[in-house]
Formats: sequence, C-alpha cells, structure tokens
Amino acid sequence: MLKGRDLLSIHELSVDEVDEILNFAAELKTMQKIGVEHKILSGKTLGMIFEKSSTRTRVSFEVGMYQLGGNALFLSNRDLQLGRGEPIKDTARVLSRYLDGIMIRTFGHDRVEELAKYADIPVINGLTDLLHPCQVLTDLLTIREHKGKNLKNLKMAYVGDGNNMTNSYLYGTAKVGMTLTVATPANYKPNEEVFKNALEDAKETGANLSWIENPNEAVKNADIVVTDTWASMGQEAEHDERKKIFAPYQVNSELLKNADKNVIVMHCLPAYRGEEITDEVFEANAHVIFDEAENRLHTQKAIMALTMSD
Repeated sequence: MLKGRDLLSIHELSVDEVDEILNFAAELKTMQKIGVEHKILSGKTLGMIFEKSSTRTRVSFEVGMYQLGGNALFLSNRDLQLGRGEPIKDTARVLSRYLDGIMIRTFGHDRVEELAKYADIPVINGLTDLLHPCQVLTDLLTIREHKGKNLKNLKMAYVGDGNNMTNSYLYGTAKVGMTLTVATPANYKPNEEVFKNALEDAKETGANLSWIENPNEAVKNADIVVTDTWASMGQEAEHDERKKIFAPYQVNSELLKNADKNVIVMHCLPAYRGEEITDEVFEANAHVIFDEAENRLHTQKAIMALTMSD
C-alpha cells in the first residue's frame, strides 16, 4: 500500500506497487476521457516546490490535483525561506502542518531525502539530478499503451547521456522485467550505485540490464529507443563540448535501421531537434512522444491519489 508513503525512487517501490500505479493511471485516464468525475483528493492541498523550473511538471501536477478535486500551491525559492537559508528540516515540519502532500523538483537528491525524513506528509520526487521517477513511470504507461501490457518481452535502448532519466530507466525496467541496453560515452555512464541496485532488483523479475558504448549495437532489435537532452538543466556551460562528444549518439533514421521494424522512439521533452534527435525521427514518432507528455498527468494523478488519499 502506498497510502501515506513517499515516492522518491522507483527502487523503493515493490514490483506490485509499480504495477498498481500503472494500472490506476490507466484507469484514471479512461475516467478523464469519458468525463467521469474522480474527486479522490477533495479538500486536499499539494505544495509544489520548484527549485528547478518546468513546463510539464508544474502543469501536470497542478491540473492533476484540480481533476482529483484538490488544490495545488506553487512555491518557488522566492516564496519560501529555503531561498534565504532556512533548513530543509524546518521547512518540512512547517509545511506538514499546512499541506497534505509535497512535490519537489530540485537539484541534489539529498534535498528530497531530507525533506521526506522530516515531513509528516507524503513527499513526491518531481525530479532531482539523480532521479526522475514520475517520468519513467509515465513512460512505462506509454509503452504499455503502444506495445501491450506484457513488458517482459520488450527491449528498450537508451542512447545519450547517463543522466537522471537513465538512472530511473534502470530502476523502472528492472521492476517490470524488461531488457534495457544503455549506450553512452565511456565518461558519461549512469550512476554506479544506481546500476548496482537495479541489477539486484532485476533478479526478482528477470530483467536484463546492460551498458555498452556503441549506440548501433544498443538499438539492435530494440522495440523502444529513448533519448534525452545532452545537456541537462545546470549543464548549459558544457553544451558545446557535449554536442561534439554525443554527436555519434544522435537518434536518427540511420541508427534506427538497426532497431525492430516496429520500433517506437520516446523523448521526455524538451527536445532539441538536430542534436539528440532529428526532426524527421521526432515527427515520425510525435504521436508516441505527445502521448508520453500527456501521460505525465495521468501517472502523477495515480501517484498523488495513492499516496495522499484517506
């Protein structure tokens, strides 16, 4: 049961809990499409702390709370004493007296962990430099919609930077039993501890996780190819250098010749066309990518409802 729990990492969820989130997200999506009200969080308030800005995270959480019958409160550094040096543990205890849940999008993962340690209400990780669990749960829902619910027979290839998305894909695919091959330059691998934890998780489901440097080998027979921006927020100064390093990792039509003929390409957005993905490939897969964007709403609604409901 997720009631009253934090959601900081997919690694901390059981296999059944991941399945519960995905199933409930699909149910909530159907209800929203046919106009059935689902005011599960009526009278509840979510505080949304943004130390990193975002289009999709803010809009999807805010609209999601509205559709669930609750309220969402946007809190930037200018709105909180965190921006003036108040300890996280004090902010956590104060907000726990006012709110029913907290979503935080920030830099260091330790900030989310400390917030959760001292808060008496559920804390949801909206993104850290280490992990992006809501997005990867969203992507698993999208894959189920396009490839069927049996994810164990599917192969995913992640091509690009070993960043927070890569780390969360390792945890996510481990929990659902998928095959995941990560292709990054040697100096840009996923987090070593995350990889070790994910390999342990994979023993329960039979997932096959691996890293190689060659992107063409990684996408061989892949059912899903995923990429992300080469320079994440906070790495803008490295942009020109990263463009040179990651050029061989662009997802383009030539690379996809190695994949399954029915491959789908996914991207969590924002996408920089002509860099990590070509415009041609993006547009050919736009129907999937924007399903993926929409599914942030439904997946996060499931997470909020499961953790914050009475």
